[in-house]
Amino acid sequence: KFLEFKFILNLTFHNGVTIAGGLGEGGATNQLDFPYGLFVDDDQTVVIADYWNHRIIQWKNGHTTNGQVVAGGDGQGNGLNQLNWPTDVLIDKEMDSLIICHCGNRRVVRWSRCSGTTQGELLIDNIACWGLAMDEQRYLYVSDIGKNEVRRYQLGEKNGTLVAGGNGKGDELSR
Repeated sequence: KFLEFKFILNLTFHNGVTIAGGLGEGGATNQLDFPYGLFVDDDQTVVIADYWNHRIIQWKNGHTTNGQVVAGGDGQGNGLNQLNWPTDVLIDKEMDSLIICHCGNRRVVRWSRCSGTTQGELLIDNIACWGLAMDEQRYLYVSDIGKNEVRRYQLGEKNGTLVAGGNGKGDELSR
């Protein structure tokens, strides 16, 4: 693992372009504060879980000056119009929505991408979610850092199926 890490430290990029933030930490729409999870869709729109700003912010391809707050942004809180430390986000193309995990409220929510959306819909609660993924069959995978496990959910399902971990902390393959 040390050699892999050392290799990553020596990796350089020569032609990178800043597409989000880049003006220091902050809460303006051209700034981020601890950007954590991100998702890039087919048209290169980037949505970012902006952890300390308690929001999801979006940058469309070619519009690099300011992002657009597309979920949260009403301060930290537990209302369905608020996020509390969002850690990951993905775009559900079929439903034209965002699926967001925010560990501070221990839940996964869906926000429509339609203009005028002011709050999310609760999908899963009581989960110390940290990461999200969706497969081609539209199963949602959610990591739970409290239970050290990953569960797979059909949308609308509340309990999910254990797919990894679930046997406590540890570095064994069964954990």
